[in-house]
Amino acid sequence: MRSSKIAALSICSNTIIVLLKLIVGIFTGSVAIISEAIHSLLDLVASVIAFFSVKISNRPPDEDHPYGHGKFENISGTVETILIFVAGIWIIIESVEKLLHPSPIKLPMIGVVVMLIGALINWRVGKIVQKVGNETHSVAMQSNALHLLTDVYSSLGVAVSLILVSLTGWEFLDALIGIGIAIYIMKESIELGRKSFTPLLDTGLSSDELDQIVKVLNTFKSQFIEYHDLRTRRSGAEEHIDFHLVLPSDMSIEEAHILCDKIEDEIKNVLVDPKILIHVEPENERIQKLDILNAGEMQKL
Repeated sequence: MRSSKIAALSICSNTIIVLLKLIVGIFTGSVAIISEAIHSLLDLVASVIAFFSVKISNRPPDEDHPYGHGKFENISGTVETILIFVAGIWIIIESVEKLLHPSPIKLPMIGVVVMLIGALINWRVGKIVQKVGNETHSVAMQSNALHLLTDVYSSLGVAVSLILVSLTGWEFLDALIGIGIAIYIMKESIELGRKSFTPLLDTGLSSDELDQIVKVLNTFKSQFIEYHDLRTRRSGAEEHIDFHLVLPSDMSIEEAHILCDKIEDEIKNVLVDPKILIHVEPENERIQKLDILNAGEMQKL
């Protein structure tokens, strides 16, 4: 599976980066580099979570999970969000400690080189993961890409701070940049959390996706009476859609089936992985329902 291979790639790249940053951070004594090592370690954990959640979510429906395993991705994305937020808090604590008890940074330019190497690797891998995540609507992959790309920006920030420390001797800049990185990381985690958690509450698809579904239905409007009770929700990379379709009473079962197949095929062309359920109603049943509703309204009057 393509998503699993890309998730495995991010695990490999993060492992290398964590080891580089941790070794150089301990050697130089830079709290910003050590904070970045912790940030990258959480990226590695997130990559492992993404790898397994993608594998689980791709399993077919079974007796215990008749609607599939897509929400495992949303759960993993939520866990990754918490990890990012915790990383931000930890970096702030360490940075404040460094401000209160400053210590010299040894050979800061070594740290600059490592930060730039890490940023380059994560930018390349992050873009690959982001592309696959967007193509497949995989929340786990999108979350993983966000981890990698935020690591790029924070690594560049640390590189700049180390250059400034080397030029000016102002070692407090190391801690200030660390705090700035933490605030940025925490902000991104909140945005990611909204995206990961809301599908667990069966939130509907986006307005753009709904518009695409309606456009498809409108292309067939000459072949049915009307549709109603359109409902949508997301589960991992899957879009779940169901609605009632009112058809002419003289339409045969075979004709109704063919029409529903055509509608489903067109919706599948505009969405990534839709699961569609269409409840067919004959026109005379609709008329009966309207008569019952109207009778009820008259009784109230």
